[in-house]
Amino acid sequence: MIDSITEFLASYAYLWIGIIKAVIIVIGLLTTVPALVWLERRLMGRFQVRLGPNRVGPFGLAQGLADSIKLLFKEEIIQKSADRFLFLLAPSIVVFTAIVTFSAIPFGESITIFGQEVGMWGANLNIGILFIFAISSMGIYGIVLAGLSSNNKYSLMGGLRSSAQMISYELTLGLAALSVIIMSGSLSLIDIVNDQATLPNIVTQPLAFLLFFIAGVAETNRAPFDLPEAEQELVAGFFTEYSGMKFAMFFMGEYVNMITMSALITLMFLGGWHGYVLPDVPFVWFGLKVFGLLCVFIWLRSTFPRIRYDRLMAFGWKFLLPLSLVNMLVYSFIKVL
Repeated sequence: MIDSITEFLASYAYLWIGIIKAVIIVIGLLTTVPALVWLERRLMGRFQVRLGPNRVGPFGLAQGLADSIKLLFKEEIIQKSADRFLFLLAPSIVVFTAIVTFSAIPFGESITIFGQEVGMWGANLNIGILFIFAISSMGIYGIVLAGLSSNNKYSLMGGLRSSAQMISYELTLGLAALSVIIMSGSLSLIDIVNDQATLPNIVTQPLAFLLFFIAGVAETNRAPFDLPEAEQELVAGFFTEYSGMKFAMFFMGEYVNMITMSALITLMFLGGWHGYVLPDVPFVWFGLKVFGLLCVFIWLRSTFPRIRYDRLMAFGWKFLLPLSLVNMLVYSFIKVL
């Protein structure tokens, strides 16, 4: 009996490993979000010469838990004029696409556990970059549907702004990534990391890194590009009519997207899990680089004011896009030579 169970488990090891990976990724992301919110509030307090959360728990560490409980039991209101189905569907799309996108992010090389080789990733795709871009771009549907279904003109304007902004900056993001793909000759993120074994792409392609990073900040709706939720113009943008956990789900999606974008920049330009002059330690270097980029995201929010919407669009179309095209052509020419 025991032998048959062991044989059954061995035969479907890939299935069990996949399920365990999925559970770890979902739980890990959803528990990381409150910690990231705490980190952002504390760092912003330091940047702006104030304290930040420091009342609930030591150093305010329990503030995220308190906020989660508050949002969980907060009254949820859906106005009669709203499209109820789309109103409820929108935040689910934002969270779902954010988590699925992260599943294609590799953390390190494969390791052996109980004689079974386990990859440090949710899914090893040979078109990893395309998958991430495709699924992440679907998250815009959640924001647009939130604005459309709310039957509120400010929410609708926020949804339309977000769609225009993401479409505009996705072009720069894709063209900057294309120069890396051209030089590495692969769409697989693992191959791209292995191609940086001796030197990271930030050294060989600094302009592509800068373009990708700026477009990545805009894609995640982070300041100074958080125009879809401009409080001084649109009250709160596309989630004006949301409350309780549905309101929190939009922020979950935003912070998960921020983690995914930091991981993607790490893999494409910072050498992933390679330590270079220091020994490669699985997951450690990758985690430190992602943490550093998250701090830069927070630093930007604390430093720069929100720019005007027409300048946001002009910056994307008239400056970043032509520059990314020139960058791609230069590296295509270098590759051919």
